[in-house]
Amino acid sequence: AGLLWQLRPSDVEVELLAHTRDVVSRDLPAETGLHTGWMENGGLFIASNKQRLDEYKRLMSLGKVYGVESHVLTPSQTKDLYPLMNTDDLYGTLYVPKDGTMDPAGTCSTLARAATARGATIIENCPVTGIQVRTDDFGVKRVHAVETAHGTIQTPCVVNCAGVWARALGRLAGVHVPLVAMHHAYVVTERIEGIQNMPNVRDHDASVYLRLQGDALSVGGYESNPIFWEEVSEKFAFGLFDLDWDVFMQHIEGAVNRVPVLEKTGIKSTVCGPESFTADHKPLMGEAPEVRGFFLGCGFNSAGMMLGGGCGRELAHWIIRGRPEKDMYGYDIRQVTSNVATSLPSRRFHHSLTDNNRWIRERSHESYAKNYSVVFPHDEPLAGRNVRKDPLHEELLQQGCVFQERHGWERPGWFNPGGAAPVLDYDYYGAYGRQRHRDYTYNRLLGDEYTFDFPPHHDIIKKECLTCRNALALFDMSYFGKFYLVGPEATKAADWLFSADVSKAPGSTVYTCMLNQQGGVESDLTVSRISPGAPGSPLAPAFEG
Repeated sequence: AGLLWQLRPSDVEVELLAHTRDVVSRDLPAETGLHTGWMENGGLFIASNKQRLDEYKRLMSLGKVYGVESHVLTPSQTKDLYPLMNTDDLYGTLYVPKDGTMDPAGTCSTLARAATARGATIIENCPVTGIQVRTDDFGVKRVHAVETAHGTIQTPCVVNCAGVWARALGRLAGVHVPLVAMHHAYVVTERIEGIQNMPNVRDHDASVYLRLQGDALSVGGYESNPIFWEEVSEKFAFGLFDLDWDVFMQHIEGAVNRVPVLEKTGIKSTVCGPESFTADHKPLMGEAPEVRGFFLGCGFNSAGMMLGGGCGRELAHWIIRGRPEKDMYGYDIRQVTSNVATSLPSRRFHHSLTDNNRWIRERSHESYAKNYSVVFPHDEPLAGRNVRKDPLHEELLQQGCVFQERHGWERPGWFNPGGAAPVLDYDYYGAYGRQRHRDYTYNRLLGDEYTFDFPPHHDIIKKECLTCRNALALFDMSYFGKFYLVGPEATKAADWLFSADVSKAPGSTVYTCMLNQQGGVESDLTVSRISPGAPGSPLAPAFEG
């Protein structure tokens, strides 16, 4: 739809959006003399309750750091700004005056003109039929060439920006691309008197957005029962689906509640196309772990236009310099399991999950359905659970363990005095004719934690911490990656890698950072000094002195 909102609950995403905005509103028009269709009509986030407005106030605080102007408005102030809006059920709104929209087609053609002027060659109607991969002398797989219907291009670098077709393109190179294809839609209304120059609206609680389109509105959103595109066709490059009104009607109802004049306004056109969605609703970027030189820039979860400029810049740095400028940890596709014995969480998706269709489908559905939900600090997914369990899982469950999910592992979060709270099979929130779980203890406990204040179990964790400090606690580290650093210069290497002094007595553990060549923090982890001699674990390497 071409919307650009400047505020997101992530500092990195705010920076990425700012770069896209600069490119679309300033850089591209100045460089090419062409117009991207940028229109700065502002954005309005709707809050129907206190928790939602608290979330917006947090966004506003983050925006202040980056110079993003925003204002919290009362219902009456919102009515003055947007006279056609129903404000009877509002708690408040967040207004960002310099949000706006771009024309996707105009932006793409302008980008193509700018790239061509700088020496790029754009070849259309040229399907990729294969990707040649060769193994070097060190046993590392690397991109060698791209095969097309019209010839082969030798290259050490390929960037997969194929959207819903990214999985098929990845398979040509032996790369797993964990995304799913879904139908995603919006409709364009007939002319609405008085709508001109109104800001774009996001009503998160109704899961609907209203985009100004001249003297009309585009209406879209995220439903709990999206339609999966089960068989992705290679012959559908610019195709559209017929809109399923049974699925889409909930967005019309939400839009009519917010702007009542829509009830008497006709629909001029519908747009329903294929879009790619990921398990955590973040793009897939970076160099694939399976093949060097094969980069990803896909799975943008319907945010490709507004994130594309910033992400494109970071991807360019990734390719040329080996790493992005910003902290793109949350977007990085690579699975790095880390942890002398160091212990830390690994990156993004474990390799056992990237080709697990059940896990990808469930998690992508939940991320889609909860896209407009309030982002609480203690939330956990209900989808894709119980994939990786350690041998103590049942024992801990019977002790009242409330599990968290990390990298597919079920790991202990805290212990519920009320008894067992097992995680059940995913019920798709009652969509697709499935029965929603009733009396679901785990889900109820999660719901109790939906707060920006201290959660109800805060005092329980306090007792656990005091028991750990004053008595005895056993920690299961199965779900942490471990690396053993061995050899005559292990201590020297550790002093160079880690920011803290890890040269302690055997048996001691140090919590520290691991730094990269730029002096930036690559990870935080624990480092344990191990006595020389026979290894204490059958999984440990032979230390040989």
